[in-house]
Amino acid sequence: MKKNIKTEDTIKRWDNFAETYSKSHTEQGDVHKEIFLNPTLFSLMGTVKNKKILDAGCGEGYFSRLLAKSDANVTAVDYSPKMIEIARERTPNELSIHYIEGNCEDLHSLEDASFDLIVSNMVIHDLENYKKTFKEMFRLLVDGGTFVFSILHPCFVTPGSGWEKTENGEKLHWNVDNYFYEGAYEQKLGNTEKMVYFHRTLTTYINTLIQTGFTLECMVEPVPSKEMLEKYPSFEEDFRCADFMVFKLKK
Repeated sequence: MKKNIKTEDTIKRWDNFAETYSKSHTEQGDVHKEIFLNPTLFSLMGTVKNKKILDAGCGEGYFSRLLAKSDANVTAVDYSPKMIEIARERTPNELSIHYIEGNCEDLHSLEDASFDLIVSNMVIHDLENYKKTFKEMFRLLVDGGTFVFSILHPCFVTPGSGWEKTENGEKLHWNVDNYFYEGAYEQKLGNTEKMVYFHRTLTTYINTLIQTGFTLECMVEPVPSKEMLEKYPSFEEDFRCADFMVFKLKK
């Protein structure tokens, strides 16, 4: 665990990892996004047609493209220049998506009350200054606007968490440690790359959102649907422990 890591360091790491990361993404994202996050996000967002939507932390742009195909008016921002480059390359000309390089902690180039809906898919735990990020999301929403975001589950995905296994590799149970540690830690992603995540407790997330001015409407801990289990039967184990948490908030 390294408390002195800043967002600037995570930007460099994501830039270096962008090509490898993007190769794992189809037009439905990676397999975890396809199984857990996409169905939950679209369910919570409701109808997106003709809405002004910010994809806050768009990565290689798959979710922005899904939104645009659903006739949303999409602006997409990411702090990794390489990710924005890849997102533009992957976006067909017929999809009108406005891509911007920018850090969600400070989006001063965007005007107040610019969006009906903001979605942030697996991004907030990549940002050091989550308080400023939440304030920016609040500022950018119209009154009555909706903020939906997904993160690694703060109760179960913690520094040092992981499966306890037998010598033969059988998964016994999921270990959780260092839950009350708040700050940066390194986590292996892919074969070699170590990425930086910022852990906070569930209490910290909820209290900060309330203090920012949001009203919490819904929280979801996604599980695989019957259809997804038929396609990906190995994900039956995800009924043992939640990997993700998704919030829906109103301004």
